[in-house]
Amino acid sequence: MSPGSLVLLLSILGALGLGDPGPLEDVVIDRYYIPKICLREVQMGDFIRYHYNGTFKDGKKFDSSYDRGATVAGVVGVGRLITGMDRGLQGMCVNERRHLIVPPHLGYGSIGVAGLIPPDATLYFDVVMLDIWNKDDKLQITTLSKPERCNRTVENSDFVRYHYNGTLLDGTPFDSSYSKDSTYDTYVGTGWLIKGMDQGLLGMCAGEKRSIIIPPFLAYGEKGYGTMIPPQASLVFSVLLVDFHNPKDGIFLEHLEVPESCKRRAVTGDFVRYHYNGTLMDGTLFDSSYSHNHTYNTYIGKGYIIPGMDQGLQGVCMGERRRVVVPPHLAYGENGTGNKIPGSAVLIFDVHIIDFHNPADPVEIETVYRPEGCNVTTRDRDFVRYHYNCSLLDGTKLFSSHDYEKPQEVTLGTNKVIEGLNSGLLNMCAGERRVLIIPPHLGHGESGARGVPGSAVLRFEVELISMEEGVPEGYLFIWHGEPPANLYEQMDLNKDGEIPAEEFSTFIKIQVAEGKGRLMPSSDPEKVIADMFRNQDRNQDGKITSEELKLKSDEDQEKIHEEL
Repeated sequence: MSPGSLVLLLSILGALGLGDPGPLEDVVIDRYYIPKICLREVQMGDFIRYHYNGTFKDGKKFDSSYDRGATVAGVVGVGRLITGMDRGLQGMCVNERRHLIVPPHLGYGSIGVAGLIPPDATLYFDVVMLDIWNKDDKLQITTLSKPERCNRTVENSDFVRYHYNGTLLDGTPFDSSYSKDSTYDTYVGTGWLIKGMDQGLLGMCAGEKRSIIIPPFLAYGEKGYGTMIPPQASLVFSVLLVDFHNPKDGIFLEHLEVPESCKRRAVTGDFVRYHYNGTLMDGTLFDSSYSHNHTYNTYIGKGYIIPGMDQGLQGVCMGERRRVVVPPHLAYGENGTGNKIPGSAVLIFDVHIIDFHNPADPVEIETVYRPEGCNVTTRDRDFVRYHYNCSLLDGTKLFSSHDYEKPQEVTLGTNKVIEGLNSGLLNMCAGERRVLIIPPHLGHGESGARGVPGSAVLRFEVELISMEEGVPEGYLFIWHGEPPANLYEQMDLNKDGEIPAEEFSTFIKIQVAEGKGRLMPSSDPEKVIADMFRNQDRNQDGKITSEELKLKSDEDQEKIHEEL
């Protein structure tokens, strides 16, 4: 063996002096530290990496890998090491520490190494084992945790986002995504990763945790990487797969709850109100309409929301709950948005549809009960009394006439109730019951009202209690026939040439009682008569003169002539 070869061999040796054991026949091994967990022991033919100090009996150091600042790598049992080291390293675990005493005949014998190791020298090594692998090794994958539900696993060409801690086999950390406060994002199976990681990520579920041990020939091999990964280093990755997708993915829908009765499904152009929880694939909540205490309201299919949700809300039923999984190219892409949605993130929306409508929708009327022999129905200007229950389409109760002592009263066509309710009360018989679905443009609109959310579709259950025939718009009283020719004289009951309020009221009541005319229906006929008097008392002196008294039809005719 040449001196140069001996020096080369020394670069992979190590020792620490023990007491003098006398003449030795074999290597003396002191396993002074054995790790609690030993997954593998050095065997013949294994590749190893280790640190060592080599000294003589008197403690004088002749070599040290520490001094060179680099570990030693080699193969055990193939004659590349001195016999004593070959024997002393076998059976070691990673992180195990040994003291070895190598007698001369198992070291450099009677020749020694010129200028470094004298002849017949006993060598003392202090060794720590850092890495063990074999050319026949395969990737070692251990699943640490896995979600109960796993609908899909990673395949080649998928884009993955994962966190990792990377260590050498002895536990020395070399890198961590957590320290960078961001996931590592890349494609799988396209050569962007070391081979071992490309293989180790296959078959993972989102949310799964794995330990992946990669031998050097599937990692950075003989060259290592930078200052943190030495040559021939096995790598250990603790991986948490945050999410993954494929660029060819569309949205994924999961129907969580669909009402038995679904008369209508949302289409492009519909305005939808819905609640949602938005999470990343690892369950991290990034937004929720519930936390804002109001629904999210928008048109679908119009580009007002991310494309994935535009697609995911198509075909929903009122009251439906569905999960919409949106790949990043149909969400916020590579850049993400804000500080809660990272780039290339898959988004999961759990959606509850409250209601939807189309701006062209009319009032939807369902007759629940209609009495037989219904010949008289309500018209505009009729005075009606009705009971109602008003709720949102999700069943939330808003108002009810049953909470009050008497039914609701209104004159139809006078803008006293929302347009949709007015329409729904037309053409009803007394005793008839209906269910009305009123879109917001015929209800309380985008702004809503007290207790009514903006853009809410309303559901009314109505029952018509009674109805009174109305009078034309602008009239408070109409004659059933021709009015008396000498109206003023008949109205002046005491023939004193003037008509005070009491006399006027008495006359009108007589006409109603005799069926000659009728007042505008109202819950307060006295107020109607008082309004009539006020209209006729032009100078507001408390009495009507013959010059002031005019029929409504005559007044309207005069206005026409004035305009002409």
